[in-house]
Amino acid sequence: MQTVDQLLEARWVIPVEPLGAVLEHHAVALAGDVVADILPIAAARAKHANAKRTALPEHALIPGLVNAHTHNAMALMRGLADDLPLMTWLQKHIWPAEAKAVGPEFVRDGVELAIAEMLRGGTTCCNENYFFPDVQAATYLRHGFRAVVGLPIIEFPSAWAKSRDEYFDKNLAVHDEFKGERLVSTALAPHAPYTVADESFARIRVLSDQLDIPVHLHLHETAQEIEDSRKQYGQRPFARLQALGLVDERLIAVHMTQLTEAEIAACAQHGVSVVHCPESNLKLASGFCPAEKLRRAGVNLAIGTDGCASNNDLDMLGETRTAALLAKGVANDASAFDAAFALHAATLGGARALGLGERIGSIVCGKQADLTAVRLDALETQPVYNVVSQLVYASARHQVSDVWIAGVRKVENGALCAIDTDVLRDKARAWRARIAAA
Repeated sequence: MQTVDQLLEARWVIPVEPLGAVLEHHAVALAGDVVADILPIAAARAKHANAKRTALPEHALIPGLVNAHTHNAMALMRGLADDLPLMTWLQKHIWPAEAKAVGPEFVRDGVELAIAEMLRGGTTCCNENYFFPDVQAATYLRHGFRAVVGLPIIEFPSAWAKSRDEYFDKNLAVHDEFKGERLVSTALAPHAPYTVADESFARIRVLSDQLDIPVHLHLHETAQEIEDSRKQYGQRPFARLQALGLVDERLIAVHMTQLTEAEIAACAQHGVSVVHCPESNLKLASGFCPAEKLRRAGVNLAIGTDGCASNNDLDMLGETRTAALLAKGVANDASAFDAAFALHAATLGGARALGLGERIGSIVCGKQADLTAVRLDALETQPVYNVVSQLVYASARHQVSDVWIAGVRKVENGALCAIDTDVLRDKARAWRARIAAA
């Protein structure tokens, strides 16, 4: 056992496990990168007298938020082509801009900008889906940020790869390069059923089994996707994936706005995780994920922001509030997707979707010390009757005061540690000028 070296003494500790639990005036004891103890503050001081103490007297201490679907390099495309439907947005604006701009430097600078934004909003882990996964992984490691890096597969040439075989060969090399890293792991990331062929999906299924890694893709995002699949394949995309053997516990299905009762039941039966991205779906008018029906069926639900080009932010506290409110409206039930479950989806639900549920997502002894402190003494979050409800329905990301990843402090009293924000701002402005001029 490592010696306890830090005590985080909080007004409220919200461990997420068990669901809805709140521990008042408790301390979380850290031994290196793991949670070693959780006990009342006075008892913690007596037991771990030599540990460094961090006072969080007006704060809720929660597990670090998990952004279960994002394209973080696209932070450099924030606001590039707003107020357009999905396929127009993709085909006429985003894909042409990517063809002109995307390369290793673009991905590095975009990911760095996203890391800073995520940390300031209390996010400690993300599920990434973009080109140049080697650059992404190296950037996340350099900043000590936890990430599952998607290995992209799509049936047209990009700056990352020119052919199907090249996509697979380069992706496997990235997987091998970063295998065993403490903070970075990989997932197979076929873009979507409408951009990936059956032959590629067959190879993905075999690799997912062999490497024991998730498959992360956009699925049932729009009604048009369903109609096009019926015309081309004679079946809905979900049925096509079922026939290809990809509907299982490794599948991370993103968006899922168009679902039948049978598809919901199949997700529950086969252990599929669904990532709800409400703000992107609302902005692109893609449809409404039946989140409460999925919850009632027992499907693991996670929350993602999608990329900044379609959201336009990486604010997981805001996304969680939107997810909860939208679920109530869609279900016509004010008790649907309650605050405790919403926080669960934004933390442990995301961790489980990524295959990291045994390591992160809740404040439990032995788990990694990925933690976020949210200060609740602002006028906008007073008075506090129910701290979990206050976090989900009233708090904002500017109230995140402190963040730790694997026991290392990344935000202190609202300020980023070891990230030069002026440099990031200058790089973002330079990319804006370059992309706008292209």
